[in-house]
Amino acid sequence: MGIVSQYFPDANRAEALAVISMFVSVGSISGPPFGGILITWASWRWIYLFNVPVGLLIVFAGMRLLPLRRPATGEIKQVWGNANWTGQNLFTGGMILTFASGYWLQQPTQHLLGFLILAGGAILTLLAFIQDQRAKSPWIAPALMHNPDYLISVSVLLIVMLVNSVSNILLPFYLQSYDGISAFASGLLMMLQSVVMLMITPFAGWLADHWNRYYLTILGLLVLIVSQVGYAFYPAKLSMAPIIWPIVLNGAGMALFLSPNNALTMGAVDASVSGVAGSLNSLARTIGMTIGISFGATLLFAQLPGVTRISPQSGAPFLHALAFVFWLATIVSVVGLIIVIFRTIRSRRTKASVQ
Repeated sequence: MGIVSQYFPDANRAEALAVISMFVSVGSISGPPFGGILITWASWRWIYLFNVPVGLLIVFAGMRLLPLRRPATGEIKQVWGNANWTGQNLFTGGMILTFASGYWLQQPTQHLLGFLILAGGAILTLLAFIQDQRAKSPWIAPALMHNPDYLISVSVLLIVMLVNSVSNILLPFYLQSYDGISAFASGLLMMLQSVVMLMITPFAGWLADHWNRYYLTILGLLVLIVSQVGYAFYPAKLSMAPIIWPIVLNGAGMALFLSPNNALTMGAVDASVSGVAGSLNSLARTIGMTIGISFGATLLFAQLPGVTRISPQSGAPFLHALAFVFWLATIVSVVGLIIVIFRTIRSRRTKASVQ
């Protein structure tokens, strides 16, 4: 995002960011079936080994195609010596604990330990940000941490990715474990979200550059809310129509939200800090996905004491637990909607005061 922001002006930045989202969608579409082919034809280890030559190819292409400024040795030593390693170590420890907590949160008898580890990670991460702002050479530009427009956009992205990840982790339980659909068929159904995102994202990017980006984020969240309500009403008996339309709307809502929100995020910061701003935006995306996956599974099984495996015999208790989690996801989505509406009103007032 930082590179895109440097080379594309704000007027057509959303379209450029939409192209990135398109490639992300293509990766999401091609990843599951390609992984299935690798497992069928070779060992599961090739899922990871395949990334080695691909990663090397991308690094080589990036070095050849992307502009690269070679800093002097003295400049590198100066930056290395003055870097805020205390804040970096605190942040690293906090992230390790935060992501590791997901393991214990998904264990039926380890919820308390998981929450304690998660709380410890959150505290360390918060301390890292506080310490960094007081350091002589902070990793994160203080201007970013005092930029409300940027912080609002990043926070809403975290919320949206959290909500989206809840369905990603829970749908296989419903489709495969409860309804008995094969992993291949379940993967095809869930890929509908990425297909819809691939189809709508270019239009959303173009629209974000020619219409009001704030309104598009509101529309995207409204569609996302409807999709979560649809998940909450998933039927007891297998029926494709009520299963498919929430997945489709989920993809549409994500497509309508991401490109304009990313453009608003990068448009709120100066070009000199676009790299750090893009990195924090990616961090918010990752944290949202991690929290959504952990809490989705944890909240589901917390309502099913003694159940370690979902099956068709799980019946009504499973459906009620599933619906409860998606109603919570709906509430979280509404919170995100309130925030983007507040952001829109705030933007109007700011423009009015300037004029």
